[in-house]
Amino acid sequence: MDNFSINTPSLLFPAISLLMLAYTNRFLTISSIIRQLYEHHSNNPHDNILRQLGNLRQRVWLIRYMQAFGITSLLLCIVSMILISMSMSTYAQGLFIASLVLMTGSLVLCLLEVMVSDSALKILLSDIEKDLKKP
Repeated sequence: MDNFSINTPSLLFPAISLLMLAYTNRFLTISSIIRQLYEHHSNNPHDNILRQLGNLRQRVWLIRYMQAFGITSLLLCIVSMILISMSMSTYAQGLFIASLVLMTGSLVLCLLEVMVSDSALKILLSDIEKDLKKP
């Protein structure tokens, strides 16, 4: 990379910042859903809640690692910029590539979380359909 400069890793900062904001919103949403489900279950236990628990656990796990990969990607970008300023360009490039790999992993986990979320909505829709079909 002949054109590798301190500006190259800094290009990821806006993207990572927006991703972290989106991931935090997803985490807050799932936390709210779990709290509501807990309240609902405490007041009115229902078997359908058990069907959602595995899904919610999986989503929390995915969001945790989405955030971890995103944060680590940002940290590697920062270290890469420090190494560039110390004229250690080869190491900086390696860390920047690692940062890109982690960001890619974070995005893949985000895609998986969206798919798991979709399956949770399908559970709710099937429950509504069952209730509507009852005489």
